[in-house]
Amino acid sequence: MPDISARILEALGRSSYSPIKPKVLAKRLTVPEQDYPAFRQALRVLIHEGGIRVGPGSTLIAEDPRGIVFGTYKRTNTGPGYVRLDGKPGEPMLADVAIREGRELDAASGDRVQVKLLRPAGRMANASGEIVRVLERATRTFVGTYFERDGEGYVKVDGIVFAHSISVGDPGAKGARSQDKVQIDLLSFPTAEDRGEGVITEVFGPLSQPGVDLITVIRAFGLPEAFPEAALNEARAQADTFTETLDGREDFTGDLVITIDPVDARDFDDAVSVELDAKSGHTVLTVHIADVAHFVTAGGPLDVEARKRATSVYLPQKVIPMFPEVISNGLASLQQGKLRYVKTVQIEFDAKGQKAHVRFANGAIRARRRFSYEEVSAILKGDGELPAPDIIAMLNRLRELALRLKAKRQARGSLELSMPEAVLDYDADGRMSGAHFAVHDISHQMIEECMLAANEAVAEHFSRLQIPFLRRVHPAPNPEKLQEFATFAGFLGYPMARSQDRFELQRVLLESADKPERAAIHFSLLRSLKQAKYSPEQDQHYALASLFYCHFTSPIRRYPDLQVHRLLDKWIRTGRASADEKELVILGDHCSKMERRAETAERELVKLKLLQHLSTRIGTKLTAVITGVAEYGFFAQAEEFPAEGLIHVSSMHDDHYTYDEASRSLFGGRTKQRYRLGDRVIVEVARVELQKRMLDLRVVGKPPEAERPVEKRKPIRKKIEPVSEKKNKKKRK
Repeated sequence: MPDISARILEALGRSSYSPIKPKVLAKRLTVPEQDYPAFRQALRVLIHEGGIRVGPGSTLIAEDPRGIVFGTYKRTNTGPGYVRLDGKPGEPMLADVAIREGRELDAASGDRVQVKLLRPAGRMANASGEIVRVLERATRTFVGTYFERDGEGYVKVDGIVFAHSISVGDPGAKGARSQDKVQIDLLSFPTAEDRGEGVITEVFGPLSQPGVDLITVIRAFGLPEAFPEAALNEARAQADTFTETLDGREDFTGDLVITIDPVDARDFDDAVSVELDAKSGHTVLTVHIADVAHFVTAGGPLDVEARKRATSVYLPQKVIPMFPEVISNGLASLQQGKLRYVKTVQIEFDAKGQKAHVRFANGAIRARRRFSYEEVSAILKGDGELPAPDIIAMLNRLRELALRLKAKRQARGSLELSMPEAVLDYDADGRMSGAHFAVHDISHQMIEECMLAANEAVAEHFSRLQIPFLRRVHPAPNPEKLQEFATFAGFLGYPMARSQDRFELQRVLLESADKPERAAIHFSLLRSLKQAKYSPEQDQHYALASLFYCHFTSPIRRYPDLQVHRLLDKWIRTGRASADEKELVILGDHCSKMERRAETAERELVKLKLLQHLSTRIGTKLTAVITGVAEYGFFAQAEEFPAEGLIHVSSMHDDHYTYDEASRSLFGGRTKQRYRLGDRVIVEVARVELQKRMLDLRVVGKPPEAERPVEKRKPIRKKIEPVSEKKNKKKRK
């Protein structure tokens, strides 16, 4: 029970610090009988260390309980850190506790910690405190760059996890050479007085060597790699026994069914069909989703490994799938011309986009045609080689339905955040040659609206039947955060009368969508929102303005979808279904955590590759937009190249600049030059620090049109682009 000490301290700290008997505490913590000896041993250690004390009647009491809180520590770029306090479902988010440098003990970013408050939160500042105990380590394994100094070996850990390098003993361990990327296990964590000690466990080679950047990110985030042999054997056994027969399923093989995916996709988990009902005049949308559950036995080796991974990870030039390729790219993948098993959602929509009828089935399809997004866009424009007339007609019906569903969603207040995705370009040898922002056009929106409709239909079905299931929830933001955003938007010329009115938010997003300040505004609102998560808790999806929502449409790459599939399968076959809500809470927390890990790892590798590319292009000039301003400088996002960097005031030699908080700008006292959020500037690449993942830019001027003052803009009425539910999957193997 490695985390039992942390659980004991937290339980005592949250019980109003009233004395409690050891057996009562064990029961509250649901300690299994076989683990009770370990529980008693943990108590003895905590008593010896002073974390708890024994009160009257052999009761347990948290030592010095006043002002003790618990949370997760994060270190900042500038050195000091903060602790994000634990909260309970349904309760307001607690303010972070600032941890000054030197008061972090030996905590590393991501560690669970116990904090003693030194100053309570006030109107003008957060609470501050000191870490008194590390309860649980996020990891003991780190990746960094090896170097030698004064006959000793050291490793500078990537990012901002530690302020100083880690001692790894005698030089040349494991054959490491200066500037090699290495993996280390920490023997002791660094403190303000001690740099810590580690041991090199693997040497990857210099970062310039092909593939080293990839393996460093995989190891740094603890991403899974090879599948266990038992899981591979189960997948092969499924392949040996599968035959393209209906097997008692509803036959959709004669229907016109198509898939639309990225051009380099290898697995296809959704297919669609859209028809008109001659009698009712209704549009009938049929969404077919790969029936992964048919090939993956609950509790078997494949299922255990998939649950552990929880999600596929999409890295540049590398996919770490949730299932072996026999399943993900073969048996379950809805490949063109092959009979495949599906879970089917069929929805009838009237002329106003209202659902008239919904039904579910275990089906079998044979996709007639696989399309890429680019091909569909060309067909809708009448360009290039056109497919059969019935396919063109269906694509037009699909576009018409998608626009109708989008308009209906917008009418209920769905928020459309425009967050461009970076796409890396490669030459014939697989080396990065450049980068651009992903295109998101009508072909993507057509599929997204279909998937949103299917997800909502399944969630509404289980909600109506009061069957617990794993929802995709996005809680409403705190009013204070929205007020801060409204103030921020007002600085940029987008006044809001009511900060909590989602239609006001929608208007600001729309009006700024094609303006230079788009990135600043859309990122600011994103930071004001809470994170979406998986949970059985009855809650809305705030961004989608949806009361009922779950993830159902990607079971090849997301474990929550597989859980929903299994529940739906029980209902289709028996008319009944049930689930353990406590088990769903645990599963939801795990899947949410693994999803965030995967997304962070992808961002990290994309950023690393972009910085490596720019490190060979010092002096390159870029047109950029200011996305953040502070006393020490401003951040700018390049318009054509997906990279953001810092222009530090120390590099602005033409004047002495002062930060004006009221206008969120830097103002030059002599030149009267002003740099504000949303301004366009011309910058050049000045310095790249790969170790810390930092890009320094230098401002060299402003485009002529950038001198215009920020205008007060009137509200406009215009449709906005939909939220992207279906990730633009980069599945190049």
